[in-house]
Amino acid sequence: MMPTGTPETRRLNRYLAECGLGSRRKVEELILSGRIAIDGETQTKPGAKVLLGQQVTLDGKPVSPISKRYFLLNKPRGFVCAVSDRREKTIFDLLPSWYLDLGLFPVGRLDKESEGLLLLTNDGAFAQKMIHPSGGVLKIYEIRLDRVPAPEDLKKWEEGAIVEGKWVCPVRVEKVPGKSGSWIRVTLREGRKRELRVMAAAHGFRVIRLIRTAIGKLEIGGLRTGEIRELGQDDLARIAG
Repeated sequence: MMPTGTPETRRLNRYLAECGLGSRRKVEELILSGRIAIDGETQTKPGAKVLLGQQVTLDGKPVSPISKRYFLLNKPRGFVCAVSDRREKTIFDLLPSWYLDLGLFPVGRLDKESEGLLLLTNDGAFAQKMIHPSGGVLKIYEIRLDRVPAPEDLKKWEEGAIVEGKWVCPVRVEKVPGKSGSWIRVTLREGRKRELRVMAAAHGFRVIRLIRTAIGKLEIGGLRTGEIRELGQDDLARIAG
């Protein structure tokens, strides 16, 4: 049953996200695959209404909204951003098993060879806001290239490149103060699959190392590789700030 004080009706995709089953996109896949039912009746429309007191099930097992939790992980190389994978080690192989019991999932992705800040949550609505460009959350990456870029190269990077069939422009591209000339800092407003590696290749470079160092105003700071910490309300406000 829904907790006291919630609206009497809720869209099914939103309800499932609040149950910690993943982002809006992920739960819509569950609905479309016919695995979700309301009071025993299979639902295939994300906009179906869940009424107060109705039972929602996934593969026949009841689900209900859970307490929202938010964590920040400094992801090392060699792990994929997934809850489970048959062939690769996932970020959850780094953590005690009880983290999975919270219904956590990664917000967006860093590819297997990338490092740095990664959000984990069981709040689907929050994840959607972080991922979608309309959320306005900037992500900062430091990238070591295979050679030193010239000033005109950085200018071309800022002009963008085609990623997944769409022209995408970074917010900012600059050298990293205090590091060797082959390191650049790129700020993005949205993330696409292997976006930075595709951009590098489009401009004649190869990525040697890629680290996400900030999400909003949350910076990597002293968070060690493989370390995780829970976020409070002040931290969440800083992400959006």
